[in-house]
Amino acid sequence: MKMSLSVRVAEEFSNKEKTTRTIGELIALAKSCGYEALCMRASQAGIHTAASQVREIAATIKAAGLAVSMVTGDFAIPGNNEQGPQCLRRITPYLDLAEGFGADLTRVCMKNEGDIEWARRAADEARERRIRLAHQSHCSSLFETVDGSERVLKAIGRSNFGLIYEPANWMIAGQPYGRSSVVRLRPYIFNFYIQNHRLNPAGKASINTWTKGRVPLDHTGVWEAGGVNSVEVFAGLHEIGYNGFITVHQAFGDVMPVEEAVRKSYGFLKPLTVGKR
Repeated sequence: MKMSLSVRVAEEFSNKEKTTRTIGELIALAKSCGYEALCMRASQAGIHTAASQVREIAATIKAAGLAVSMVTGDFAIPGNNEQGPQCLRRITPYLDLAEGFGADLTRVCMKNEGDIEWARRAADEARERRIRLAHQSHCSSLFETVDGSERVLKAIGRSNFGLIYEPANWMIAGQPYGRSSVVRLRPYIFNFYIQNHRLNPAGKASINTWTKGRVPLDHTGVWEAGGVNSVEVFAGLHEIGYNGFITVHQAFGDVMPVEEAVRKSYGFLKPLTVGKR
């Protein structure tokens, strides 16, 4: 398994359009901690970014010895709003962005059954360019539940359309997010996001779900107990022989300074990628 750092770590939790670090600062941070890739999002570069600027950023990332594990091309996709699925209806600029960064994976969004046919069409276009599409296991989406995710992936039926496995959202939605679900969804896991929350009836924050309504919680580091059982999840990843990216995907503003959180995340997760603590 390879370690990837999402530029999400420098975004505000409630505003994914704002970043607190430059791309140069994030490259240096990732490199200094041992990460092997960056996961790019629209807060640093998206389909709104000039191609020349994308090439410049891509060259800087490559010069640092880092890869780009995945791209998220606009703000609506991670915002998981009603505009999110529009990416499937005009997938070309998202594929251009992935290609510009030398990535073979781009994140998409789906909200209703009508998006399934558009996902098929987008995947067919992406396949011609040897690019894969993936949807995060995200609350308030067609991928909020394990059963729903498997059903939709089978309905799309494209080998280059898969899942960004993210256990915290499934934990929030009351889903079985551990080893058994990892094994069950083995054919579809294209990427792995890790972030952490602690369920708390008096929590400072909350997340909306379709299955459980508004769920109160606290944001906490991936290394802290009381949230996602990372040891169990990684046991599943080892069981299926997963060798893709482990992406630290969390806005750390409510936890601790970004630099400290990024280092602590790497220190906790890296041993898990090789099967021991």
